[in-house]
Amino acid sequence: MGKCKLDFGQLDFGLWDFVWILIISRTWSNILRQKSPGSVKTISNLACLIFSLISPRIGNFKTTHHTFLKQFKAMLIVISVVFMIIGYILSARLKNKFRHYSEIPLQNGMSGAEVAAAMLKYNQIYDVKIIQVDGQLTDHYNPADHTVNLSYDVYHGRSVASAAVAAHECGHAVQHATAYSFLQMRSQMVPMVNIAASLQQYMFMFGIAGISMFHNKIMLIIALGVFGVTTLFSLVTLPVEFDASKRALVWLDGSGFARGAEYDGAKDALTWAAMTYVSAALSALVQFMYLLWALLGNRD
Repeated sequence: MGKCKLDFGQLDFGLWDFVWILIISRTWSNILRQKSPGSVKTISNLACLIFSLISPRIGNFKTTHHTFLKQFKAMLIVISVVFMIIGYILSARLKNKFRHYSEIPLQNGMSGAEVAAAMLKYNQIYDVKIIQVDGQLTDHYNPADHTVNLSYDVYHGRSVASAAVAAHECGHAVQHATAYSFLQMRSQMVPMVNIAASLQQYMFMFGIAGISMFHNKIMLIIALGVFGVTTLFSLVTLPVEFDASKRALVWLDGSGFARGAEYDGAKDALTWAAMTYVSAALSALVQFMYLLWALLGNRD
């Protein structure tokens, strides 16, 4: 069983090829569905992926024609592992930062909900509701129903972290009210991204298997298109998040809600939050590159 393989003349497609394709596709599906990168499931996926890397059966192409693609594939898998580790570290660091700044009280004593209400009022936005949602770090702005959704700790918290997160989410509301182009683009992409995210793990697996075993590029081309959608969404998200943080910090400083050490703490927390989006975008781009090179490397 250890040497289980499917030999189709030029290609030796090993069992572990199926293993790492399935693992990496499911891991990225979890990330796109905003599951915690630090979860036990993701850690186990990462461990299996590393184990598959050391298997001598990965990408065992018999022809020199595919030598470069084999090496490039291995390199991109390693890069993907690196980004998974980075994502886990950033997620853990963000939680630690939030926990730290949650213990630093805001001098004016206002809660996150009150800070959000003040920022919306300052920007003359009166059609947005502020509501509490379950979970930790589940805060978000929903442009569909005009709601700023704050987790329990942020909604009721009277700390630097609560003020920073609440102001950031209101930054999205300001983007919506001022027709910020990247937010509009991202909102329009959401229905298509939801479909792509649900399909891409299967497209990735069957796309690579199809081209390796049967020299059929159709599934890989479809997978490339699906990953292209989710990658573009991740890239468009970057200016949206950075701009929302910028608006939040400018308002916190200008309004006097957070100055000096409080402002520095809010900026630090939002910077680490932004880095998680940067890591996700780069990771998505690497996956897209892998599929593109897999397609270009199998033009025969």
